Amino acid sequence: MSAPREQVALARRASGPARQRPRGRPAPAPRRDDVLAGSEHLPWMEVGPGFELKLLHGERDGDTRALLLRLEPGTVVGRHRHAGEVHAFNLAGERKLLDTGEVVGPGGYVYEPPGNVDSWMAVGDRPLLVFVTVRGALASLDGRGKVVRRDSTASLAQAYRRALSKPLCRG
Repeated sequence: MSAPREQVALARRASGPARQRPRGRPAPAPRRDDVLAGSEHLPWMEVGPGFELKLLHGERDGDTRALLLRLEPGTVVGRHRHAGEVHAFNLAGERKLLDTGEVVGPGGYVYEPPGNVDSWMAVGDRPLLVFVTVRGALASLDGRGKVVRRDSTASLAQAYRRALSKPLCRG
């Protein structure tokens, strides 16, 4: 079951106004070396076509992970449910929350409470870069809401370590 829209919207408003930029001027793309200090040495792991991630923090026995997500415009993150809370901050590009139609741009923050069900898509003409912290398992859902895959911090950390040894990871 999805969290009430009012609860998610209230959390967004409580975080304060997003940084404003002059109208008509696109946000500058972040330089590779100032995205997140100290993360440039970590490789990108391909999750699927147009979707990559960096595991910034996450241990095999831990519950929380910090990720940097990079998606090409048009890439969809399928419907999923979070067991714990999620904090997401857009660093560059835009994403559209498919349940509400809301577009989140650079500097935008989204809080998802435990149990939230959502899907979203990278939109616009620039790659999307999002910093997220995720607590607990993530269940991928099919069109009927049935769980088709469950990922945890431990399973993601294991997949990332495995991918580090393969040429699919890009620096």
